[in-house]
This record gives sequence, structure tokens and C-alpha cells, in this order.
Amino acid sequence: MVRPVGDQPAKPRKQEQEQASEEVTEVGPGVLRMMLPIAFTGLGHVNMYGLVDDRGVAIIDPGLPGPKSYKIVERRLRAAGIPLSRIHTVIVTHSHPDHYGAAGRLAREASAELVTHAAFQTFWGTPHRCLDPTHGHDEGGDEDCEELTSNDAPWSRPTPWGTDFHRPPMGRRLQMTMFRSLMRKRFAPPTPTKTLRSGDAIRLAGRDVFAVYTPGHTTDHLCLHDPEEGLLFSGDHILPTITPHISGLGQDPDPLASFFRSLDTCADLESVTNVLPAHGHPFEDLRGRIKAIKGHHDDRIGALRDASAELGWATVVDLSKKIFQPRVWGSMAESETYAHLEHLVVLGEAEKRGADLDLEYLVNPRT
Repeated sequence: MVRPVGDQPAKPRKQEQEQASEEVTEVGPGVLRMMLPIAFTGLGHVNMYGLVDDRGVAIIDPGLPGPKSYKIVERRLRAAGIPLSRIHTVIVTHSHPDHYGAAGRLAREASAELVTHAAFQTFWGTPHRCLDPTHGHDEGGDEDCEELTSNDAPWSRPTPWGTDFHRPPMGRRLQMTMFRSLMRKRFAPPTPTKTLRSGDAIRLAGRDVFAVYTPGHTTDHLCLHDPEEGLLFSGDHILPTITPHISGLGQDPDPLASFFRSLDTCADLESVTNVLPAHGHPFEDLRGRIKAIKGHHDDRIGALRDASAELGWATVVDLSKKIFQPRVWGSMAESETYAHLEHLVVLGEAEKRGADLDLEYLVNPRT
């Protein structure tokens, strides 16, 4: 069943937490939205988009790995009237499993091209990918290629601020280790057959759609801009009611600065009248949402200044507990606190001293 985009159910305060609907929604000319259920860091669904053209269909972000999730992908495709034989392209916006998990299997079974940004990697590791020089990573203009390491279990190594990750219970760790081993054996890693860089055009839904490189949430994040119809497929980069996690654990030395530059890149896009996010409902006010997201991070930096004024020299853990609610204390809160602190150090607005377990920060007061 396909219904018009305007006929939407009532929305709770956080759209991204909504449970997945089984309905297929038309959100633009030749563009279908299919919601896949997930239980992933507090989210309730991921949006899988289908872009229909004379050749068939391109699919964006087909959800989590595993047979249960894949069956739901197949069910949504049937509801939309899309047989596997018509899928010619599978596109992944970035390297989080709720976006790439089923991409390898879907591309293989549909004999489809698998498209990502050139910097794409997964927890299997993809050592030949390069960062996009058009985004300021290499002012000389050459590709900035780096060895990308596979993502081991996070509790197996210390954090950059010198603590151990909060280890899940032993049973959960064993379950996750077995799951990762099973994934390696049974599910095809989403190895791209085509990669894109900023400004590259790809023909989707019968028109040219352009790659927009948007690192920050991940180093390989890809948005897609359809200027003819005013659409922006924003992945996790710009969401309607929550801000994406900015982690200090990646390869980018200042992911928050990269995120801000990426937001500015999107704000400069012309003719965007409808943003199609990976979670939550489509929305219209791109620049207004970008302003709100920046304001959120400005508020967090202000909270860090206040916390530092109270504590003096302090650890990442202590500062994170001042700016986050107790219900979210832990590795993710600490990682985002670390990213904000490192950003302030780069700007010359904070100092750090020590190393490993003795690493401490002092943030400059408000001026």
C-alpha cells in the first residue's frame, strides 16, 4: 500500500523513536519511503528509500544485518511492488549497521551495484578507502589515503581519555562476540562496486542526483542531493528531532569541526525543499534545522564551560557527568564530551594536560 506523504500519523516529540510502520509512503516523485524496525541506540526504525526509474529501482539504506531483518526488507519491497530483479543499485549512506547491514546480501541477490562514499569502511575493515580531498582534509588536492583498521569489540581497548569502556555483562559480551563471528561467516560484507566523492553525479529516479560528502557523524557519511526535485537524502547527518552522535573515537582529530563544515555544506545547497532523513519523517526547513543542531552543540559547549569553571582541571568522565543526565552516563556520553573538548583545544579555547589515566581538561570561561 502506498499513501501520500501528507497523510501521516501523529508524531511524538522524538520522531526517530517511532516504531516502524508497514505502510509504504510516497515522499517525492519516484521516491518511496519504507520503514524498517530496529532497536538500536534508542531508535525505533530506519528509513529505507526506493528510487524508481525506467531501469528499475535504487534502494538506500536497507537496514540491519541478519535473516529476520532481511525478511522484513523483502516484505517491504513486496508491499511496494518491487521485485529483486528490478533493483539495479543499493546505496549506503554511512558505516553504521542499521544502514549497511543488509546491503551486501541485497546487492548480491539482486545482482545490483553497491554504492558508498569513497571513505566507506565497516567493522570488517576496508583498508583501501580514502578521505575526500574536496572537504578540506588535504589542501594539496591529492587523496588523503589512510590505513583504516577494523572495529574490534570496543571493550577490548582503552578510550583515548584513558579509561576502559563500560563493559557489557559477560553473557552479552559473549553473545556479541558470537554474533560478530557469525556475521563474518554467513553475511556478505557490503563491499562497494562504485564509490562517490563530493559533486559526483549518479542517475537515480530518472534524474541526476549529486553526492555530498558530510563527515562528522562518521568519516564516510554521504548525503545525496536531488536539485531537480528539491530533495536531500540526509542519512543520519541531519535528523528532524534529534542530533546525531559525534564520537571522539574515530580517525578524525576534530569530528565536531568536520560536522559543522558538513552542516554548512548542506545549508549552501540550493533548491532543497524536502529533507529525507534516515530516521524520522521528511521535513522542509533544512536551514532552520541546521541552525537548531548548531545551537544544540553551542549549548553543550556552554555547559562544558560552566562545568569546567566549577570543577577546574577535570577528567572527561567527570565533565561528562556534569553535562549529561545520569540515565545516559557511560561511553557514548564520554565520547561526545571528548569530541567537544578536543574541538575546544584545537580552537585554543581549552587546555589539556597529562596523558592516559591522568588526562585532564580546563575550558576557558565565557567571554
